[in-house]
Amino acid sequence: MLRTIFLFLSLVMLVEARENPFFPASNLNEIPFTTNQIQHLPPLQRVSVTLPSTAREIESITINYKNLDGSLSTKKIVLHNSIDWHLPLFVSQSYTPLQKQTKKKQHTQQSKMKRFAKLPFISFYQDKKHLKIITKDKLLRSFLLVKPHRIVCDFQKNINLRSYTKTAPKGSLFTKIRIGSHKGYYRVVIELDGFYRYKVKKLTNAYLFSLL
Repeated sequence: MLRTIFLFLSLVMLVEARENPFFPASNLNEIPFTTNQIQHLPPLQRVSVTLPSTAREIESITINYKNLDGSLSTKKIVLHNSIDWHLPLFVSQSYTPLQKQTKKKQHTQQSKMKRFAKLPFISFYQDKKHLKIITKDKLLRSFLLVKPHRIVCDFQKNINLRSYTKTAPKGSLFTKIRIGSHKGYYRVVIELDGFYRYKVKKLTNAYLFSLL
């Protein structure tokens, strides 16, 4: 009789010692922690990200988010796309049809090049990433310099002229043109709004510079 009472008391003590007798003890640490506390966060509307002028391609986007149980997860989206660093990137949960914006952009791209500067022996026309230099003078060389970032062009011509400077309207990629004469040639300095590579194409009595 005493042995039976002892066994019964032992079982009662074991049950009370467990935090939850309805779950196996080996699974207690595997149950995710949850809470009924609700955080009132403002809904995501639109966030913009601006990249530096050295950016040319976007490789991927990584999003860190919190799950319902409070754990953190990561999702990576691989893209491999070219980008224009002048335009910001947006993260948004709202959608607006872009048909009107696309038509407006296409119309702008088809617009003619606008004159930037003009002298009797040389003139400059620009359109976004392109600068057309119209001149009968031979381009001897062109190269890049920094601080500020600029393209330097030397044209063959014996000429004596005063220094010439023309500043472009706000928003132009080619921000300023400076011209000065040297012995046997004159130098054209084209200042840029950021970091670029460029290519140059010879045309009839002209040169087309394209930023990359």
